[in-house]
Amino acid sequence: MIERYTLPEMGRVWSDAHKYELWCQVEVLVVEAHAEAGTIPAEVVGPVRKAPPPTPEAVHAIEAVTQHDVIAFLSAWADNTEPREAARFVHFGMTSSDLLDTALALQLVEATDILLEKADALVATLRDHALAHQATLRVGRTHGIHGEPDVWGHRVADFAFAMARSRDRLRRAREAVGVMAISGAVGTYSNIDPAIELHVARKLGLRAADVSTQVVLRDGISEWVSSLAIMATVCEAIALEVRHGQRTEVRELWEPFGKGQKGSSAMPHKKNPIISERLAGMARIVRAQIVPVLEGIPLWHERDISHSSTERIALPDASIALDYMLNLTNRLMSGLVVDEARMRENLESTGGLIYTSTVLLELVEAGMSRDEEAYPLVQKAAMQTWETGTPFRETLRVHAAEAGLTLDEKRLDEVCRPERFVERLGQMFDRLTALS
Repeated sequence: MIERYTLPEMGRVWSDAHKYELWCQVEVLVVEAHAEAGTIPAEVVGPVRKAPPPTPEAVHAIEAVTQHDVIAFLSAWADNTEPREAARFVHFGMTSSDLLDTALALQLVEATDILLEKADALVATLRDHALAHQATLRVGRTHGIHGEPDVWGHRVADFAFAMARSRDRLRRAREAVGVMAISGAVGTYSNIDPAIELHVARKLGLRAADVSTQVVLRDGISEWVSSLAIMATVCEAIALEVRHGQRTEVRELWEPFGKGQKGSSAMPHKKNPIISERLAGMARIVRAQIVPVLEGIPLWHERDISHSSTERIALPDASIALDYMLNLTNRLMSGLVVDEARMRENLESTGGLIYTSTVLLELVEAGMSRDEEAYPLVQKAAMQTWETGTPFRETLRVHAAEAGLTLDEKRLDEVCRPERFVERLGQMFDRLTALS
């Protein structure tokens, strides 16, 4: 991921320096377990434990010759070991994937914990914003067209619950990726005791795979990336709502716009929804990692490395991008400007057409058949309002009279109130209040 979208904490998780620190941690635990079992001399533990991790530059220099990153790492680390002779027992009985998959599990867990913390913060922001606007009337739209009265808090509550579900999904995915294996060349423990695998797993807070070949099957990693993609897409859904709300024709919502900020190099009046548009673009990056990672599940026999190059790009990119998105979405919703007066103006802009569903039901309750009588009557009145701008109550009155029906104006006044449409949302907001 480019530096522009990489936040420091998540960037460190995927840095080569941190990766080599984790590789050292895994190898030290294996050496300690071997020594406790009497497989290797106990006196090598101290020197190996004290050897500092090699620098990325040192590893890369050797890798340029060996064309093998693990061998390069082991050679560079051996150069840091005093006496160097102790390093010959490092990686004893292991294969490269034992080290790679175990350390990768640690990176995935670390990345997940960062994302979960930020998802928690975003859930809280969305919840509080929704509760603050549980009485802010607006028009609910379907297909982009005015439907019925709603409140802004209802729309945001939907996002809050969706983000909470995404967070819970990611928590489950954390368990799926917190899996390691130290089982040797083809997973048969031919040169290493399974007890060493269990020892390392326990020390690292990971779970030993129930079965492995040379690698841990990539279904868990695929689940993890999918959960990231869903969370990113929920962020995009929030952004899309803001983008629509900030359109000139709507003008109900405004992104934060800082002092000195510019919207266009050519048009000084512009206040563009750039945060939301950036979120839409970055969600594509996260989603794009799903298929390449899924294709790492089928490998040749006990292993090939077709998954390796994919994961070196896809896993950091997906988590770094989502980390950035969670920060940005929180900033968006924390600073979102809601124009309540404009929402009310838009709500009333169609001359009462937002009440057609209520009028339809009132006519049915008054004795008219729904499809043969009530629906055609209301639709004709509504179409006349669309075409002429005449208020719906007036066109309705005319068409009702033509059908020999006298409207109960007092009853219509009672039911054609926007507040009536949202009276039953209280239970939903109670559930939202309890969301954490």
